[in-house]
Amino acid sequence: MRTVGLFEAKQKLSELVERASVGESIGITRRGKLAAIITPATAKTSIQDVFSAIDEIRSRLKPLPKGITVKDLVQEGRR
Repeated sequence: MRTVGLFEAKQKLSELVERASVGESIGITRRGKLAAIITPATAKTSIQDVFSAIDEIRSRLKPLPKGITVKDLVQEGRR
């Protein structure tokens, strides 16, 4: 499995998704530690499975601190 840093993954997301779609698994590291893996979707993956996974991720999200918006976070990420 090839690994890439989070910054590189953000820059090359389309390429990484394309590589995963043909069978490659790609690890994404944050500060040198494996944080996520992009893997190919299987034929058994249904749209319901995808929405269930999205719901699971959303359930783990923490609310934003008062006075901070998503736009603020996007701008911070661009610096």
